[in-house]
Amino acid sequence: MGQRQKKGRPVSGWLILDKPLGMTSTQAVSVVKRLYGAQKAGHAGTLDPLATGLLPIALGEATKTVPYVMDGRKIYGFTVRWGEETETDDAEGATVARSDARPDRAAIEALLPDFTGTIMQVPPAFSAIKVDGERAYDLARDGEEVVLESRPIEVHRLDLVGMPDEHTAIFAAECGKGTYVRALARDMGRALGTRGHVVRLRRLLVGPFDEASMVTLDALRAAHEDGIEACDPLLAPVETALFDMREIRVGEAEAARLRNGQPFILRGRDAPPEGETVFATQAGTLIAIGSVEQGSFHPLRVFVGG
Repeated sequence: MGQRQKKGRPVSGWLILDKPLGMTSTQAVSVVKRLYGAQKAGHAGTLDPLATGLLPIALGEATKTVPYVMDGRKIYGFTVRWGEETETDDAEGATVARSDARPDRAAIEALLPDFTGTIMQVPPAFSAIKVDGERAYDLARDGEEVVLESRPIEVHRLDLVGMPDEHTAIFAAECGKGTYVRALARDMGRALGTRGHVVRLRRLLVGPFDEASMVTLDALRAAHEDGIEACDPLLAPVETALFDMREIRVGEAEAARLRNGQPFILRGRDAPPEGETVFATQAGTLIAIGSVEQGSFHPLRVFVGG
């Protein structure tokens, strides 16, 4: 029997969605996949339903580059309300602790260095982390006690942006993979002698994608009214995800070897050093991501089409 025909268009690229409030990341991927009629889709880093902003959605061959985007830095703007801690560490959950104390600007600014750099963080019980094969948030919703291990995270920058009133503070954070902003709010509240939870969260940057890259669902739907292919110009190229990786330009012969999963010898003084991960293009088309081993390019992921 022949190979089963895949449903949908073989469209590839990155749609940098400005995720609206109240929509899950999975729902956002489903909507984008349907509007593009794409064969395959996925996202690079979950955004909570109560969070808005930048959600990179990979279509087609771009799904092979998702890990490289997820490893990139992220920037968030978020607002913390003092005096209450919730079971979800945001406004969605029930209140589990209260405090009448309210920190002033001096106390908050004095605390920020303790939450910058490599720090240990216990993820929220309501998170997508797996516990014995199940998502922590599923266990928590079922009323089970969820105990997650503390783990190291990297917070490159944490700034106090404003204090609209004594109950709320606005922050900007630049952080690495695996950081939970909700947990930052929870832990800062405790460290300041009060309690805290996130009431507003917006992601502004993920890896190579920033605010200027974002497309709203309304804009995508408007483009779709002119035909499904009218959505394609809103996509960023697949290789945009490989922003911090060296490009190797190859000829037809080398491209053919890579597509067959075969290595080729790198020549010249500008050849990448041993162990580096690089990507190869041929006439502007992404061919493969690979590693440099013993002077050769060894393909790790091979791409179909352009």
